[in-house]
Amino acid sequence: MDGEDIIHQFESGLISAESFHHAGHVQLAFAYLTKYPVLQALEKFVVALRRFATAQGKTRLYNETITFAYFFLIRERMARRSVSDWNEFCLQNPDLLTWRDGILNRYYDRATLQSDLARTVFVFPDKLS
Repeated sequence: MDGEDIIHQFESGLISAESFHHAGHVQLAFAYLTKYPVLQALEKFVVALRRFATAQGKTRLYNETITFAYFFLIRERMARRSVSDWNEFCLQNPDLLTWRDGILNRYYDRATLQSDLARTVFVFPDKLS
């Protein structure tokens, strides 16, 4: 499936919650970033994720800090390595595809990421590692 197909399926509600895991979030963000300018991509990504969470009855799963942090890490990696192909991106960035004990643990305390504040607004990293 290419990026446009993934965006279409996600926005149309054709992707089930059971099959949409962390790597799917990363792939969706990547797809938006290949199709739209960065701020427009972010807006569309956030709207789609919130709609998806609401449709699943799990609005508390949306976390703005996690969403923004991963989104901009993906964007930086795409720009730094001039990558626009999903498979190549995966090969070059396996650390972004790991959820448990993933890259955000380098930048955030767990309590920060689980806070109500982090769910509603972007919180800057609180680790200086």
